Amino acid sequence: MNKKQKRQLLREKIRHINIKSFDARPIINSYRGMSFSSRDTARAADLYDMMVKDRDCAITLVLAGSTSAGGCMQVYHDLVKHNMVDAVVATGASIVDMDFLEALGYSHYKGRVNVDDKMLRRNYIDRIYDTFIDEEELQHCDKTVGKIADYLEPRPYSSREFIWEMGKWASKHAKKHSSLVEIAYKKKVPIFCPAFTDSSAGFGLVMHQVRRMEKRKPYLSIDSVKDFHELTRLKMASPVSGLFMVGGGVPKNFAQDTVVCAEVLGHDVPPHKYAVQITVADVRDGACSSSTLKEASSWGKVDTVYEQMVYAEATTVVPLIASYLYHKGDWKKRKPRNYARMLGRSWPY
Repeated sequence: MNKKQKRQLLREKIRHINIKSFDARPIINSYRGMSFSSRDTARAADLYDMMVKDRDCAITLVLAGSTSAGGCMQVYHDLVKHNMVDAVVATGASIVDMDFLEALGYSHYKGRVNVDDKMLRRNYIDRIYDTFIDEEELQHCDKTVGKIADYLEPRPYSSREFIWEMGKWASKHAKKHSSLVEIAYKKKVPIFCPAFTDSSAGFGLVMHQVRRMEKRKPYLSIDSVKDFHELTRLKMASPVSGLFMVGGGVPKNFAQDTVVCAEVLGHDVPPHKYAVQITVADVRDGACSSSTLKEASSWGKVDTVYEQMVYAEATTVVPLIASYLYHKGDWKKRKPRNYARMLGRSWPY
C-alpha cells in the first residue's frame, strides 16, 4: 500500500445534497409543461405528494443501488425525519456499507471511472463507478456490526430487529448523528433488508458466529422469513399503501410481494394504491429491476391508477422530488404510524 497515494485518492469527500437548501417547486411545476422524463418526474412528485396527503396511506421507501453513497444520504434521512416515510425496504449495502459506515464517522469519496482498479486494490480502495470507499474503514464497519451482535441475545432476528439495534447503538455512539438507521430508530420507522447479509453486515455476522462457535456458544442469526412476515403485517394493518422506489431488484419485489403473502395467509388486502419507481433498467429482457409497475399489476401487487415509472438516474431526480415535497409542506399535517412499536408486540393469529 502506498499511503501517500491513498491519501491523494481519498482527498475529496462526497457532499450529500440538502433538500432544504433549495426550493424545487418552480422546477417541478415547470416540468409539468414539458415532455419525456421531465413530465414523468413531475407526475412522480405529484403521486408522492398524494401519498403524503392521504391520511390512510402508509408510505414505504424502497432503496436499491448506490444513491446513498452518491450523495442522497441526507435526502433519505430527511424524508424519514419529516414524516414522509413509514417503513423502509433496502439493500444491505444501502443501510450498512453506506449509511452506517458514515454514522461511524467515515466518508465516501469522489473518484473517477478511468482509473487502474488493480492499483486501487493495492491501496485498499473500493470503487462504485466514480465513487471511492476506503476498504479499511469498511472493515471497521464489518467489525462494529459483529460487536453489536456479540452483545445481543443469541436467537434468530429479523433484519428489522437487528437494524433497530444498530440504530440504538448509533444514537449513543455514532460520530455522525444524521444517519438513516439512527433517525429511523428515533422515529420508530422499521427498516427491512431482505438480503441483509449481502453487505458489510454479512461479514460482521460471520465473524460473530465463528467467534461464538469456537467457544461452543449459541449465536445470533438473521431470519429473512420473519422479515417477510413482519412486512406483510404492515400491509395488512394499512390496506391503503404507497411505494416510492429508487431502483428495484430484491427490495422492490419484497415490498410488492406483501400483497400476495397476505392473500396466501387468508387476508384479502388491496394492491398498493400508489407506486413510483425511478430506474434506468430496460424492459425488453423482462427485467426492469423486476418488472414495470403495470406488469406488477398482473400479479395483484400494484394498482395502475396512481403509478409512474421514471426512467432516470436517481441522483438527478430524487433530490428534486424530495425538495418539492419538503417545501410544499403537506408532511406537517401527517401523523407518524410508529410501526416499529407495533411490530414489537406479539401477533394475534
